[in-house]
Order: sequence, then structure tokens, then C-alpha cells
Amino acid sequence: MNFTPTELGATIIFTIAILHTFCTSYFEVLAKNSPRHAGLWHLLGEVEIVFGFWAAILIVYIGFINDLTTAKDYANKRNFTEPLFVFAIMVVAGSKPILYISTQILHTIGKGLQLLLHVRSAPVLYFLTLGLTPLIGSLITEPAAMTLAAFLLRDLVYKHPCSKALLFGTLGVLFVNISIGGTLTNFAAPPVLMVASTWGWSSAFMFANFGIESCVAIAINALGATLLFHHQLIEPELVKEKSRVPLTVICMHLLFLVGVVLFAHDPIIFMWILLFFIGYTIAYPMHQSPLILKEALLVGFFLGGLVVLGALQGWWLQPILQNMSPTAVFYGSLALTAITDNAALTYLGSLVTGTSPEFKLALVGGAVAGGGLTVIANAPNPAGIAILRSYFPNGAVSALYLLLGALPPTLVAILAYRLM
Repeated sequence: MNFTPTELGATIIFTIAILHTFCTSYFEVLAKNSPRHAGLWHLLGEVEIVFGFWAAILIVYIGFINDLTTAKDYANKRNFTEPLFVFAIMVVAGSKPILYISTQILHTIGKGLQLLLHVRSAPVLYFLTLGLTPLIGSLITEPAAMTLAAFLLRDLVYKHPCSKALLFGTLGVLFVNISIGGTLTNFAAPPVLMVASTWGWSSAFMFANFGIESCVAIAINALGATLLFHHQLIEPELVKEKSRVPLTVICMHLLFLVGVVLFAHDPIIFMWILLFFIGYTIAYPMHQSPLILKEALLVGFFLGGLVVLGALQGWWLQPILQNMSPTAVFYGSLALTAITDNAALTYLGSLVTGTSPEFKLALVGGAVAGGGLTVIANAPNPAGIAILRSYFPNGAVSALYLLLGALPPTLVAILAYRLM
């Protein structure tokens, strides 16, 4: 492999950043045990800070071994559309009216299933959140679906006393189901979006090759988690009359949400829509809750750092992919997804020329199947972490326990993609 000092340094820094993600809970413990420097340890314990922090180190490194102009040029040439989009969609999808109508829809469907199956409402809502919301992601994009599902699970599960198995088992299923749930169309999942235009994949093609498999895997994962944890689920509180949101406000928020999704590839337009959305919520505050600007900014910072760090990993990723058979590509991309963003992985794979249709399907299949294994594996994952992190021990999500929680649903996804 041929590489430059910049590429080698970037890979070393990238490796350190990955190791850092596994140590965030340790830094949170340090913050409690060392009050004098608690602020610094809290900063290093924020998983969303990790890649942005080490991306800054990379820019300094490039400036040191080359010059400041080279470092600035490198940063300016990165495409930050995806981080900006995730920031915008999180703010809009996490607003009170959107969460309200989503909850009402799930409760309505849940009541019908309750009457049919004669079961408690909590397990039904839990199943629908893990099973239906990821599929909606194929229409409203995965980051929006992750934001909705995380808030719904926060109220249904995480606000109540939870065992460690429920905490991480639910998160693992959520991450895996969101990752494969966006494959029914060609625009909702970041790893699919990276290759769809290059390879000419339409939404009909995606549904034909991934749709049924993804639906089956999602249903099995959601049902398995529901059967495993149903006895720990607490019945949700009824929505009070005073908290109801008028239909006109809901429609306005839905229009803003649709606008951001439709212009997902045009950052100037969707950020313009976001600013108008923020203005609308300020003008009509009665039926609003505080916007999740902090959480969304942290996630955008995380993904921006991943863009900066990931752009220089092609020197070792691409040769590995070139020398693999389709079967090896599936499992190789699944494993590599755990240590690099799956969208970056599929993008690098799309640069490999002369690949077969089987190679392409295997690359994307492995990338989405492994999208729940780590925080960095799939772009929407940090959004879920940002919303739910405070409910985990020490306010940090253990990378090891997340991996263990995601392994069973990942195995289901692998079997669905390889055997169906």
C-alpha cells in the first residue's frame, strides 16, 4: 500500500478516536472523582465530542507537517451536507408537535392491536416503536426516524427504572433496525445514498433487493426484544387534554419536516427552512417545547469530525475491498462498518471500478447490517445517543455493552440478507 505521511497520521489519529469512543464512560467516572478538572473530563466523556475533537487534532497535524494553507484547503473541501442535514432534521423531528402526532398514531394502532391480541399497551407500543418507526425512516430519512424513535423510547422505557439488559438491548435493536429500515428507498439511508446515483439504483431496485429482507429482520428483532423485555415495561401515562396540540400547528411542523427532507441535498435551502422553523416556534410558543439545539449541534459536530477523519482512510480501505469476493465483501464491510461510518465505506466501495452487481449488493448489505454495532457505524446513531445518553449509568453509553446488545439483531439481519 502506498501512503503519504498525512494519510498515515490521519489513520493513527482515527484509530485513537475509535479507542476514545470506548473510553467515554471512564472519563465520566474521572469527572466524578476529580472535581478540579471535572469540566475537561466531562468534555472528553461526551461521545459526540470525540470525532470533532480528534478532527481538530488532524487539522493541526496537517498544518504542522505541511502548512496552514494545506490544512485550510483540506477542511474547506470536505462535504458537510450530511452533518448539517442531520442537525436540521433532528431539530425539526424532535419538536413537540411532531412527537405528539407520532405518539398519537402509535397509540391508535396500539389500541387496535391490544383489542385484537388482548395484551398490555406497553409491549405493543414498544414493538411498534422498534418495528414501525424504522420503516417510516425509508420515507422521512433515517436520522428523522432515529430522533422520533429515541424520544418515544425515552418516554416509554428509559425514563423508568431499567435493567442494563433492557437499556442496551433496546438500544442495540433500535440502531440495527434503523440502519436496515432505510433500505426500502434509495434516499433515506446514508450508505445507500452514497452509491445510488453512481450505480443507478432506484427506490424500486432497493425495495426489490432489500425490502422484504429488511422488513422480516426488523419484525423479528422488534418481536424478540418485546418478548424478552415485556415484563419490565411500564404502562405509559395517558395524554392529558391540556397537552394536546392543535391540528394547524401539527400541519405546519409536518410541512417544515417535509421541506427539510425534500431538500436534503441542498444545505443552503434546508438550513434556510430550519431558520424559518425556529422563527415559527418562537412566534407561537404556546404549543412548543424547547428545541433540542444542543443535542443536534453535538451530533452535527460528531459527524463533521467523522467526515474530516474519514476522508483520508481510503488508502487502506479501498485496497482491502478490491481484493474481496462478494461473500467476503459482505462480511468485510460489516466488520469495517463497526470502526468507520458505513456511508464512508460504501462511498469508497463505489470508487472501485469493474465490480459485479453481486459485489455492490454485498457491500451495501454488509454496511447496513453492521450499522448498529457502534456509535460511529451509522450516521443517525449519535442522534439516538444524544437523546438517551443521560439515562445510562454515569451518563455515558458503554461501547462494549452497545456492541453486545447489537450483536443478536445484527445476526438476524445477516441471516435475512444471506438466506432470503
